[in-house]
Amino acid sequence: MATKQQADQLFDFDISKYLGDFKMPGVDVETLVSSQRKNIEALTQANKLAYDGLQAVVKRQVEILRQTMDEVAQVSKDIAEPGTAQDKAAKQAEVAKDAFERSLSNMRELAEMIAKANNEAFDLLNKRFTQSLDEMRDALVQTGKKK
Repeated sequence: MATKQQADQLFDFDISKYLGDFKMPGVDVETLVSSQRKNIEALTQANKLAYDGLQAVVKRQVEILRQTMDEVAQVSKDIAEPGTAQDKAAKQAEVAKDAFERSLSNMRELAEMIAKANNEAFDLLNKRFTQSLDEMRDALVQTGKKK
């Protein structure tokens, strides 16, 4: 297992020093390193967006659970009250219908939250991918002009 010191050394690694020593013709090492740094930053941001989205979903699930538990407690009290069997059966049917509709609504809400988080992360990565292709094209054009 890697220690924190080993992990810090890995992230402090400066690839441009090593690639610069090779002096590869037609390759701008700084541009390459800068592009990869932007890729890593975009991936980090996308991961953060996904994580934040997941946290929001979990928070909402906890809220839904609390609401459901409160409603179950109230329904239990209502059903325990005196009344005819027909009244209790009607009340139970109404409660079941309401619970089903609320469950569908909650599932839809959670699905929309997940889709939104996924779309935000995907859009960020898609934008960076497009930028990366533009950077590659520009670098190739510059290399062609130097010849």
